[in-house]
Amino acid sequence: MKSIQLMVLFVATLFSATAQQKITVEEIYRGEFRAKGMDALQSMKNTNQYTVLNSDRTSRSQQIDLYDFATLKKVATLLDTKSHTDLADGIDSYTFSNDEKQILIANNSNPIFRHSFTANYYLYNLNSKNLTKVLENVQEPTFSPDGTKIAFAKENNLFVYDIATKNTTPITTDGKKNAIINGITDWVYEEEFAFVRAFDWSSDSKKLAYIRFDETEVPQFSMDMYQKELYPTSQTFKYPKAGEKNAVVSLHLFDVTSKVAKTVNLSNYNDFYIARLKWTNDANIVSAQVLNRHQDNLDLIFVDATTAIAKVVLNEKDKAYVDVTDNLTFLKDNSFIWTSEKDGFNHIYLYDKNGKLKNQVTKGNWEVTSYYGFDEKTKTVFYQSVENGSTVRDVYKISLDGKKKVRLSSQTGTNVATFSPDFSLFINSYSSVSVPTTYTLNNAKDGKQVQEIVNNNALADKLKKYNLPTKEFFELTTEKGHKLNAWMIKPKDFDATKKYPVFMYQYSGPGSQEVANNWLDTNDMWFMMLSQQGYIIVCVDGRGTGYKGAAFKKCTQKELGKYEVEDQIDAAKVIGNYSYVDKTRIGIFGWSYGGFMSSNCLFKGADVFKMAIAVAPVTNWRFYDSIYTERYMTTPQENASGYDDNSPINHVSKLKGNFLLIHGTADDNVHVQNSMQMIEALVQANKQFDWAIYPDKNHGIYGGYTRIQLYNKMTNYIKEKL
Repeated sequence: MKSIQLMVLFVATLFSATAQQKITVEEIYRGEFRAKGMDALQSMKNTNQYTVLNSDRTSRSQQIDLYDFATLKKVATLLDTKSHTDLADGIDSYTFSNDEKQILIANNSNPIFRHSFTANYYLYNLNSKNLTKVLENVQEPTFSPDGTKIAFAKENNLFVYDIATKNTTPITTDGKKNAIINGITDWVYEEEFAFVRAFDWSSDSKKLAYIRFDETEVPQFSMDMYQKELYPTSQTFKYPKAGEKNAVVSLHLFDVTSKVAKTVNLSNYNDFYIARLKWTNDANIVSAQVLNRHQDNLDLIFVDATTAIAKVVLNEKDKAYVDVTDNLTFLKDNSFIWTSEKDGFNHIYLYDKNGKLKNQVTKGNWEVTSYYGFDEKTKTVFYQSVENGSTVRDVYKISLDGKKKVRLSSQTGTNVATFSPDFSLFINSYSSVSVPTTYTLNNAKDGKQVQEIVNNNALADKLKKYNLPTKEFFELTTEKGHKLNAWMIKPKDFDATKKYPVFMYQYSGPGSQEVANNWLDTNDMWFMMLSQQGYIIVCVDGRGTGYKGAAFKKCTQKELGKYEVEDQIDAAKVIGNYSYVDKTRIGIFGWSYGGFMSSNCLFKGADVFKMAIAVAPVTNWRFYDSIYTERYMTTPQENASGYDDNSPINHVSKLKGNFLLIHGTADDNVHVQNSMQMIEALVQANKQFDWAIYPDKNHGIYGGYTRIQLYNKMTNYIKEKL
């Protein structure tokens, strides 16, 4: 009897060790697998401290807490919403004045597009502890360097608020919806140059530089908003499609004291972009990055605020395109640090104040992926790179002369640093495909860990019962000889003697990366769920993706969707020949650029792919915006075949497999027009397919139960069609 009990116990133990609790879409999109982080982590500038926005669920309050970098101990709670009924709705974001004695707090934010929003703003004085509502429904309020004023935008005009007098002075008055914008970017700049605030203070707080957008001639785009009203409303905004007219931009200077405005003479440029604006350490010189429309010529210009005359201090050209950099850093003498991929890889350069190259700081067949800062005391540059492989990220420091390089991160995976103001310490966020994000305090001298701050051990323990499979990284070589980064997730009970269906995922856009050694996101958890249901999941980064050098990234120039599609089809053929893969059951999925790709792969690779899901896809490059599309394709007038040969809408007659097309009607980025015209093309080609339209949902297609319904729909489609 005892031996039978032992046998039962052994079998039960074995079962519990190997049993796999099933993941559900509901769990994923309710946030059950979300990792803990350090919200709104900000390094202070004047003290060796940092702040974090914490939440107290019991009291439904938020706190801006101040911590000491060296000890990690909380020094003070700078503000607690419990004490301020005006902030009962919470803190959306916060910024400090330069002297860090005032905080500007945003709440009741209302999104406009991807990055832009309006909000109400409260000014909190850390000495007096007074909280005052100062601005309502405004954009991008920014302290002057001396902390006495706040510049902001409202309804397409710029203003300055004087904190002491509480007076507001208009800088511009000609702002008008869908016509003139002052100090805030238009839709296409916001989306493709990824910035909203198009104004900047001089270092002496006396002047403002700003960009003005005249979008009068830009064609309009309208979206119907259905909501729950009897009649839909229409949202209309200016959207320049490839080859169409862009906003005419101009650069202006405003003297806050004299209230005199000047226009910078940029008459030597025609049909151009002002992609960045930044004041130098010299209060009389402002810098701007000016790109031609093809984006293959970039000038860094310095503008003399007295004369409003611009001079070119640095020029970069490229046969394909020049990337705008956010890493322009001015040193005390106005020499500057700049990142560029002019030698074939993205690296750090030092120039003198006149734009003469002093030194290339980093070198090698690898990319600098983030520039963290420069320590004036030790003349040391801190950065992140892919020096140890394009799928991992490490933190480094190096002397300005390019010597004394030290690797500060030690674990293989993704390391992201936040440095203390004196660069003596840094908070390292580390994760890998098998380790959820961990935050540690590290010494910037040698990178050694001082102390752990936040871990996700509880999440790791929680996931044990799901007995997740491993995401395996490998290099896939196509028959044409292209070596591509890839990962694969096999079912946990994988049996090499069986044949499995394969579901491929990719994004594939220029400079992007999906094959990276970091912790699992929500898509990964969905893929893990699919693996539990007997699917092998594969992701391949084809040519045109990032972090392997400019030649690999830019080889798709003028032919978006040609080589990337070729690589996905060729990768699927290689995978289809694995002994454990059923080559008749390969599917592919993607969103946005990935949706463009999955559509093209199913049509052009009709004998390779059995099914595809395309979410919010570009179906014709002629429908997409000017800045993004022309960067890689020039204009449709110049490159008609590049546009048409690679747009899936022109290949619908080749469809053989199962196709699911999904789009949101309020997608301001990739308009639902793309899918509507694709649907009509498929109908006229007499092709059967499936589609789902999400009313009033933007490019992200989320809100309420939307993601749960969407991912259940896609899951069911995969199970039915693959």
